[in-house]
Amino acid sequence: MKEYYDTRAPEYDDWYRGHGLFAERDRPGWEAELEQLVAVVRALPAARTLDVACGTGFLTRHLHGDVVGLDQSARMLDVAARQAPNATFVEGDALDLPFPDGTFDRVFSGHFYGHLEPAERKRFLREARRVARELVLVDASRAHSGIDEHMSPRVLNDGSRWEDFTGPQLVAELGGGDVLLEERYFVVVRSG
Repeated sequence: MKEYYDTRAPEYDDWYRGHGLFAERDRPGWEAELEQLVAVVRALPAARTLDVACGTGFLTRHLHGDVVGLDQSARMLDVAARQAPNATFVEGDALDLPFPDGTFDRVFSGHFYGHLEPAERKRFLREARRVARELVLVDASRAHSGIDEHMSPRVLNDGSRWEDFTGPQLVAELGGGDVLLEERYFVVVRSG
């Protein structure tokens, strides 16, 4: 997985921006909803924030306060340092956070949680709650999918799986919290 993200780093934001392989995708309302997502991230109060699996820093750059981005991919972190020059970046494992207990006010993570298997989710949540009081997750929404299950799996050509969430179901999985955004493409929840 690390090699995949190292290789994909220069083109990773094409997904957000609708470039490259994503240029021809029909995503009605994508740009407006992406603006909503960015507005929700920007509206979070300034805090000591750890952005776990920060990738290229596409969302990191919108966080306020003392921000640290963590990712396993050095190449992703190189891009992130250019996009979010006011943040500090650390190469590390999201399931074994290299920080003492209570180091941060908030753990933020975008489009990471849905990649994790159930046991990894539990491990990530333990680590996130160990280092911070608050957790904010951004992930793929299934608010308008019409599927009744808790989560909707998406399987890509390479066999990798992603999960889509509803806000209330994700809040329940986190043990409580608030839905900050739930639209067609994105869901944002805060717990803690």
